[in-house]
Amino acid sequence: MAAKGFIKLLEIAERSKQRTLGLPADGQAVEYWSGIGFTLDGQYFLAAMGEVSEVLAVPRYTHVPGVKPWMKGIANVRGRLLPIMDMLGYFNRASSLQEHRRRLLVIDQGDIFSGLVVDEILGMQHFPVQDYSPEALHVHAELRPFVQGAFRREDKDWAIFSLARLVEDPQFLQASA
Repeated sequence: MAAKGFIKLLEIAERSKQRTLGLPADGQAVEYWSGIGFTLDGQYFLAAMGEVSEVLAVPRYTHVPGVKPWMKGIANVRGRLLPIMDMLGYFNRASSLQEHRRRLLVIDQGDIFSGLVVDEILGMQHFPVQDYSPEALHVHAELRPFVQGAFRREDKDWAIFSLARLVEDPQFLQASA
């Protein structure tokens, strides 16, 4: 009886080997870069996975007096006060979308807990590492200091936006008017 089970295992192993013939051999696998896709003013961006703690619909928030226009207000998210900032507003641009259609990238890094309003979330995006380019074409000039290269897919440039650089920017940290 034990020999019968062993023979069955050998058959299963052989079938498994036959089904892997189309897969890349060791060392030939393609390495991918993954990030959260989002749009700002019609342009496509990526945020590194480690920079975004969650994605939310824009919550109800309370306006705060005496702050810059891009500081939308403060929201209570699961018992924590979350400052809500409009990314396009920070770059002196306006969105053509109604606020209820826009989304929020939440950053929770060290002392920084902030929500950044973007136009649209495009979910997780994966790009072959070899398709990376250090140049990000077609990015608005105001955003370039925060862009770290790009990937190209189907005639669209996906610029890698460094949220870490943004939250370290002294102007971003000074929301009072």
